[in-house]
Amino acid sequence: MALVEARDLVKVYPLGESIFGGGAQGEVRAVDGVSLTIEPGETMGVVGESGSGKSTLGRLILRLIEPTSGSVRFGGRDVLRASSGELRRLRRDMQIVFQDPFGSLDPRMRVGEIVAEPLLVHNGNSKRERRARVNELLRAVGLDESAADRHPHEFSGGQRQRIGIARALALKPKFIVADEPVSALDVSVGAQIVNLLARLQREFGLTYLFISHSMPVVRYLATHIAVMHRGKVVEMGPTERIVNAPAHPYTRSLLQATPEMAEAAPSTGESARHSTRE
Repeated sequence: MALVEARDLVKVYPLGESIFGGGAQGEVRAVDGVSLTIEPGETMGVVGESGSGKSTLGRLILRLIEPTSGSVRFGGRDVLRASSGELRRLRRDMQIVFQDPFGSLDPRMRVGEIVAEPLLVHNGNSKRERRARVNELLRAVGLDESAADRHPHEFSGGQRQRIGIARALALKPKFIVADEPVSALDVSVGAQIVNLLARLQREFGLTYLFISHSMPVVRYLATHIAVMHRGKVVEMGPTERIVNAPAHPYTRSLLQATPEMAEAAPSTGESARHSTRE
């Protein structure tokens, strides 16, 4: 059974009111009839330029925003019809890694508190149990346990993204939406984060929806690719077919436009997967 099934998802935003009155001036279909299926252990890469609707799609699947229409099922359960209690339970298995490693971490909190926050909300573990889990998670993402007692501003962008990944892993989720997790990082650091995500997927049996504007990054990590353009999926299929025999002109343009990481991620090697010196 598929882990994630989205069918005919639509998200419409009304445009602002005219300065002369007369109400809203039309609408924007940020996501326009998108359907996709993700099997357990797979990575579905969603690629497209800024404004194509890919981040909105990720948030719709997690029900961080409500769709205008369509359906989402997770492990056979209807996400969009779930009650608040059911959705709270689903949240344990569905997590997100945000794009901005600088804005997604509360600067007032220590790293240990940030990583432990999901445990405090969902599990009610003892303080000792939470600290042990935080240390385990920090090691898993390549950070020293001493990071728990420091604040986000003391870390580089790549290290902050590792902290965000640790937080997403806290509840042992099955599914993670990675929303452009390397777009704010330079190429070499981004490659290390991609390698880290690949290693964590193998170790913990994770399923990803990996969102990016860069086809080479998606090519490296994804088992399947969905190409989005103006709110629609214009092409979808196994990675090798999309990369080697693209059918849509927009897909071909993406393949030609972003060569900068085509070889960067694979060439970083095993050492990059454990490096903390970003």
